[in-house]
Amino acid sequence: MKTLTQLHEQKSLIHAQKIAANWKYFSDPMLLLILACYFIPMFLGDGGINNFAYCLLWTFGAIGLSAMWGYGGILSFGQTAFFGLAGYCYGVFTINFGGSPVSTWSGVLCALVMCMAFACLLGYMIFYGGVKDVFIGIITLSVTLVFETFMAQTAGPQWAIGAARLNGFNGMSAMPSLSLPAIGAENLLIEGTNFLYLVLTLLVIVYLGTKKLLNSSFGLTLEAIRENPHRAEMLGIDIRRYQLLIFIFGSTLGGLSGILYTVWGSYITPSSMGLTASAMPIIWVATGGRRSLAGAIIATVALLDLSQELVVYGSQYALVLMGFILLFVVMVAPAGLLPTIKQKLFGS
Repeated sequence: MKTLTQLHEQKSLIHAQKIAANWKYFSDPMLLLILACYFIPMFLGDGGINNFAYCLLWTFGAIGLSAMWGYGGILSFGQTAFFGLAGYCYGVFTINFGGSPVSTWSGVLCALVMCMAFACLLGYMIFYGGVKDVFIGIITLSVTLVFETFMAQTAGPQWAIGAARLNGFNGMSAMPSLSLPAIGAENLLIEGTNFLYLVLTLLVIVYLGTKKLLNSSFGLTLEAIRENPHRAEMLGIDIRRYQLLIFIFGSTLGGLSGILYTVWGSYITPSSMGLTASAMPIIWVATGGRRSLAGAIIATVALLDLSQELVVYGSQYALVLMGFILLFVVMVAPAGLLPTIKQKLFGS
């Protein structure tokens, strides 16, 4: 029987272990880099701030794909489908219900719920229908292209949801920005620097939450399923349930990127769900490393910024470069360009 002193020492040890585990997350170099970005508005003008926010908002979809592909072994081309679905849902909701703080944030919640519901339906048909391997990518790509094709032909006046017209290939525009109530003044619009701070705050939450999830027993089970699904199933693991859950999680993060994109530009078009757009997250995550959340964030921001620089000279140059980068990564650094460089430099 343990004495009171032994019990006290054991509780102190457990408490210290919890503190050490939490400190491990909060001392993460990627987290510190994100926090350092809060000072970027001091050095950039309005254009630079908006461009940086644009690059950052895509990282949520990249994190979701990294979780699905790197840990769950699920290669999905559907991130942009959920991106577009969430963007259109936010636009329809806010155009119909106005730009008040309650309406705009309710629009965000509604769009995320729609993404989760559609991901649940699609994922259930895929995983409980026995679809595996490359066929998952084919189905998700098909859904993305069907969604883009359908939205592109909604140009007539009959294609409207309440006061919100879908406008076909031209897309929807004039959606109100997010706002916060202010005492004794007009609502505080989340634009420019405020929008960048919102994106950075969400990125901190999503990055830490995803990392904690993937380092938990749930993430370890996902890795076991990815390595050998048959053995995992023989051990009594319901592999379809785990695959469905990570698919819903990753797809919803793709939807979050779509909401932020719609808020950022006050528009959403079917082209954001096209074939080219659906391939971009794959290139970003492959370059950053499928199993590296930090690598996915860095690669997304870096490659998006590089693409924007090249688009000035012609969009074809950016596409050719992205294709070359993907080919180089697949042939030379299949684990990801950033993880390979890290291993060469530091040996781990």
